[in-house]
Amino acid sequence: MTMRKLLMVFLFLAVVAPIRLFAQTKPGTVDIFMGADFNYRDIYFNNRVYDVLLNLTPGIKWNMGHRWEVAAQVLVPVVNQYGDRYKKVRLNMAVLSKQLAVGQHWKMKLSGGLFGSERYGLDWKNMVAFNPWLAMTVQVGLTGHCSMAAGWEASPMRRLTAQVGPEVYLHRWNTQLSVRGGRYLYGDYGIVGEGYRHFKHVSVGVYVSYSDKGKEDAGFKVILMLPPYRRTARKVNIRPASNFRLTYSVEANGYANATYFTDPEQNERTGWFDRDLLPWGTDRMTPDFTFKEKEATR
Repeated sequence: MTMRKLLMVFLFLAVVAPIRLFAQTKPGTVDIFMGADFNYRDIYFNNRVYDVLLNLTPGIKWNMGHRWEVAAQVLVPVVNQYGDRYKKVRLNMAVLSKQLAVGQHWKMKLSGGLFGSERYGLDWKNMVAFNPWLAMTVQVGLTGHCSMAAGWEASPMRRLTAQVGPEVYLHRWNTQLSVRGGRYLYGDYGIVGEGYRHFKHVSVGVYVSYSDKGKEDAGFKVILMLPPYRRTARKVNIRPASNFRLTYSVEANGYANATYFTDPEQNERTGWFDRDLLPWGTDRMTPDFTFKEKEATR
């Protein structure tokens, strides 16, 4: 599919297709937030067990209404043992996105702009919920390389990626299982299986994967939703990032089954969509964050 055809599909689905829109909470609000991005890797040629890269990740989101959103994020290196390429303050993400629902079972998110993992382009995420415990997810992207780490680096938007697979949610144990396979960022084909146990404000998961280039891998992930859990809703909100993610990989191969994020706060606990858009899975759990209106001043 050419870039022009994919862009036409994007516009058609966002504007023309018959859809059912759900009321969006707090249109017109702006969130300014701060998080941290922690990276480490095994090293064999110096006296350190690991190299560490720690970035602060200030970001902003503008809820434009009707589920349109603009989001951006900057990387600010604090501890850098990865080398000169990672020493600059740089833009990491700048994305325009639109969420919508088709009927009672299909929801989607369309995004365009600068994504994580030094990619730019278009992305289309989908979930079809067959019943309260079974759903199917599909993600398709057309991207190119774009980095501001060492000057301006960019390539044409020609890399087509796609992942598809089922998700199962066991409500009694708040346990989520998923399998996705497809084509990934560096042209490899692979499959990833994940399992998560969701607790109050914390999710813990394990995964196994196979790639035709990176072969077998496994690891675990921890997602911690950050306080305060009760927040005041204002037009402009200044807060911590919603979550902190930590991933451990046995093989630490960053080029196998690699993908990108289109939201600065994207994580496996909250998924791709607003929790009130056709709720499924963790959307039906007690929310991590509750909001109170700011008291009017006299």
